[in-house]
Amino acid sequence: MQPMMSQHESGRGPCHHAGHDGHAVAPGAPAGRLSLGMAGLALSALIGALVWGAAAQAQATLAVIAPHSVNARAATAGPPGDSAGTWVSPGKDYANTRYSTLDKITTANVGQLKEVWNYTTGIQDGHEGQPLVVNGTMYIVTPFPDKLIAFDLTKPGPAKKWEYDPPVDPVAFGKACCDDVNRGASYADGKIVFNTLDNHTVAVDATTGKLVWSTKLGDPNTGETMTMAPLIVNGKVIVGDSGGEMAVWGWAQALDLKTGRVLWRARNTGPDRDVLIGPKFKPFYPWMQGKDLGVTSWRGQQWKIGGAASWGWVSYDPELDLIYFGTSNPGVWNPDMRPGDNLWSTTIWARDPNTGEARWAYQMTPHDQWDYDGVNEDILADLPINGTMRKVLVHFDRNGFGYTIDRATGEVLVAEPFKTVNWASKVDLTTGRPVLNPDKETHQGRLTKDICPSSSGAKDEQPAAYSPQTKLFYVPSTNLCMDYGGIEARYISGTPYVGAAVRMYAGPGGNGARGEFLAWDAATGKKVWGITEKFPVWSGTLVTAGGIVFYGTLDGDFKAVDAKTGGVLWKTHFESGIVGNPITYTGTDGKQYIAVYSGVGGWMGAIVPGHLSIDDPWAALGAVGAVPDLPSVTKPGGTLHVFALQ
Repeated sequence: MQPMMSQHESGRGPCHHAGHDGHAVAPGAPAGRLSLGMAGLALSALIGALVWGAAAQAQATLAVIAPHSVNARAATAGPPGDSAGTWVSPGKDYANTRYSTLDKITTANVGQLKEVWNYTTGIQDGHEGQPLVVNGTMYIVTPFPDKLIAFDLTKPGPAKKWEYDPPVDPVAFGKACCDDVNRGASYADGKIVFNTLDNHTVAVDATTGKLVWSTKLGDPNTGETMTMAPLIVNGKVIVGDSGGEMAVWGWAQALDLKTGRVLWRARNTGPDRDVLIGPKFKPFYPWMQGKDLGVTSWRGQQWKIGGAASWGWVSYDPELDLIYFGTSNPGVWNPDMRPGDNLWSTTIWARDPNTGEARWAYQMTPHDQWDYDGVNEDILADLPINGTMRKVLVHFDRNGFGYTIDRATGEVLVAEPFKTVNWASKVDLTTGRPVLNPDKETHQGRLTKDICPSSSGAKDEQPAAYSPQTKLFYVPSTNLCMDYGGIEARYISGTPYVGAAVRMYAGPGGNGARGEFLAWDAATGKKVWGITEKFPVWSGTLVTAGGIVFYGTLDGDFKAVDAKTGGVLWKTHFESGIVGNPITYTGTDGKQYIAVYSGVGGWMGAIVPGHLSIDDPWAALGAVGAVPDLPSVTKPGGTLHVFALQ
């Protein structure tokens, strides 16, 4: 789902967790005022809570082509302009590893890190995404109103060079789900390219800060927004929309980097001609092979308002010449209103970046009954699986399973739970389908209790990282379970279309263990080590050749840990929690720097900038019940922090 307080797309469509992106503050309005999307979701959750409250006592008893061997190089190629000391694309490289070869900061000296400068944005909402660094300049993109700010790194910081303030339609902040976040920009050919909440992709001259082009891709009045970070591949800007909780018709598009002209658009539901499925489409599993499954796996015309937005991250394999990205939850959370597998929601796509044509697809959660989405990052690596090197894609899904998939064919090689999972007993590797637990299925008129993980997922969009040194993946995760009930919903264009009430609470281990930062062996599907956190870990991850992993916590700790052992080597504390993603770069003075945003928000942190009452645990699609104690330990407000050894 995209943030749907902005949209569950965090991806967010109005209710998705950007997948749930979104509450916004109107210009001139006091900080903390909920956007219409967030308020609507809170209201729908409250109504649901009342309905379920009356029924609670009565319901209390209700309770992946054949394997092949390859010896290819690791998929860590960077875009043009990438080097060891720069950061020019969201995930550092095309493979989204978030791994840096910089090694001046080591396990031996990381304890000497000190903050050397910071910059306060003055914006109260969630600061997701990450800075870019190229040609001695750092670039950041703020949440709504989506300002692009450049800093001169040749001077003592913060040395602002310029600020580009795009004209963003204020209607958009009332439609975004789960916070009006922005997940960042990409650099190529002298341009910084990013998306605005009102569905524009814009290119700005990286030197002057002047607009080069702006292309409108959607209408916020229909509930469509954009929160994802674009990826630039061979002169093409790959972007996607948010709004799964607003009944959008999800898509991905490619724009020409020079002109902003749309080159192709692929829908994520509907007829094959709109989904760009043709004769080269060869999904590994037979149940995804057939004509117009994006229509026939839905009831009637529901696919037209079926969500399946693409608000997450994009990866690229230059050797196979394929891009990879996921789609969000199917539209309307009430599964009884949309019988069928609901293809191609909760799906990983492999597409030709030049034409958009689909090559394979894999749906993680058919007929998603829990808002598990599928937009989380796909990290590309070459790993030995059962003694054979495979070109794989590693995906930690909201549904709680860590997938290792052959990225040439879509065959699932490994699928194991990385957190507590009880909605399914396993993923059947023969069929690729999860084996469901009937007791945890959700329906209209029934409150299903104690489902793990919650709709927020065992991990949302906050990206993991991969180290080719340790061969381990470093994963921010969430330990929450939920009660979920389907409610009949009516579609009205531009308004929340949710159809469910959700209450979230701590999973096994209780309130002191609502999050975990863990190391994962994707070749075997086993956890290597973990660090328990009080709150869900909602920041992204950075791993370096210095043997260090960096991540942040919702209550404001920024930590450096040993990549091999998980031992905490250093930490500092910010006034506001961390939902952004750390980066590292080389300054013009030759030093290695670390940069990260603080600024709590997003779906799970929205209670803080939104000033939501803790009295209703169903509010914000259940997020309030998950972290009612968060406002007592952190504050809203965004700041860029930069560190170096002292």
